[in-house]
Amino acid sequence: MNPDDSPFTQMNVLLVDDDRELVDLIRDYLNREGFAVTCAYDGIQGVEAALSGKHDIVVLDVMMSGCDGFQALTRIRAVSSIPVLMLTARGDDGDRVAGLEHGADDYVPKPCSPRELAARLRAILKRVGMRSQTESNADQPISLGRFSICPAQRLATDHDRPLELTSTEFSVLEVLARNAGKVVSKEELSLQALGRPMTRFDRSIDVHIHSIRNKMQPLEDGRSRIQTIIRKGYQLLSG
Repeated sequence: MNPDDSPFTQMNVLLVDDDRELVDLIRDYLNREGFAVTCAYDGIQGVEAALSGKHDIVVLDVMMSGCDGFQALTRIRAVSSIPVLMLTARGDDGDRVAGLEHGADDYVPKPCSPRELAARLRAILKRVGMRSQTESNADQPISLGRFSICPAQRLATDHDRPLELTSTEFSVLEVLARNAGKVVSKEELSLQALGRPMTRFDRSIDVHIHSIRNKMQPLEDGRSRIQTIIRKGYQLLSG
């Protein structure tokens, strides 16, 4: 892909993995796709680079010696909301859920296709607000009682308190807010917020919803603002 054909600015990717052969393969592919890639080969070096302010997104492997991916992500999330895409063992649902619970925005199972990884990176780039100026100007704030969300600035407040959301949590909440009072299926949330179809046994949306609920205040009657509609999806209450 020619980077000049992309509607987005160039993404600076930090790739953290101790498998140097895999890192070289992914870096070369992403470079050809128009990404700027920096590599780190252990978790400690990765955390330092992630917090340098020089990167737009981190691709972080779970299995590393010393400081593993979960430990690195915890350190990153303590001070930064930079998007993080985790590389997990194929078929290991525990690692996937744990990564999301630690604050990862999404995951890709290993061995991964560089093409799929590039597509996931572009999807995250799009939803974190690196869009055309025309699209950004069209985003108007949404207010629902004591809750409000401003898509253009990617800011959400609840009871006058800013919500500390990951980029994916914000995107999930934005989709629900744009459809306040309506039921949104998990499949639609995955497509709109994660930028990909939901796969079989995929619990990503459930984990993100659980995290968002824990960060929001309940309504005056004690109910969660985000309701589960069994076998249908989720609904953000406007009251």
